[in-house]
Formats: sequence, C-alpha cells, structure tokens
Amino acid sequence: MSDIINGLGRTSAYGALGLVLLILGVVLVDVLTPGKLGKQIWEERNRNAALLLSSALLGVGGIVFTSIWTTYDDFGKGLVSTAAFGLLGLVLMGVAFVVLDWVTPGKLGAIVVDPEPHPAVWVSAACNLAVAAVVSASIA
Repeated sequence: MSDIINGLGRTSAYGALGLVLLILGVVLVDVLTPGKLGKQIWEERNRNAALLLSSALLGVGGIVFTSIWTTYDDFGKGLVSTAAFGLLGLVLMGVAFVVLDWVTPGKLGAIVVDPEPHPAVWVSAACNLAVAAVVSASIA
C-alpha cells in the first residue's frame, strides 16, 4: 500500500510540474504573438494561433514525458531534471520562433493571428515539434 501512496505522490508532483510547464508554454506563445492568445483561439476561432499553441503544448508534453520516462532513481533529481529540460525546451522553442521570423518574409507573429490559414504557421508548428524532439533525444 505504501508503494501506491508513494507513486500517487510522485505522480502528483510530476503532474503539477507538467501543468506549470504547459502554462508557461501558453504564456510563451502569447508573448510571441500580438493580441491576446485566448481571445484569438476561443473567441475568434483562429486556427493559426490554435495550431501554433497546440504544437508548443505537444512539444512540452513530449519533453516532460521523456524526462519522466528516463528519470533518475532519485525523485528530487528527477523533478529538477524535468523542470530544467522543460524550461530549456520552452526557451529553445521561443528562440526558434524568433529565428524563423528573422529568416522568412513577413512578421510571423502577425501571420499567426491572421484569420486566414497560412502555411507558415505549419512550418512554425513543425519547428516547435522538432525542437522538442531534439531536447527529448538529448535527455537520455
């Protein structure tokens, strides 16, 4: 029974950390794009903004999953590792967004909030997932 209680505690801690990292992902996308992200997605039903946010959340989730899956035997060290790799992934996704904006025509942030679907958002979303895959692969 103590194994179950211990497992529930660890799961709760990792779950809370994962939620914090996901919230930070929402904040990051909101900062990188003009306007309010929530309004863009839930009120204006902007598919571009939804796609970019979804890719960031999937990327963060993949990093957190990989970090937990390969976690250290030491629970505290595993939590710190998950937080560190999750934060690094978010930073790298933000940097990738800025670099992609620099090397492509137009303003990526403006394209993301444009009501018309745009292929550049798919490229940015793929960039998020690629960055997350690189971070995930480096964890092991």
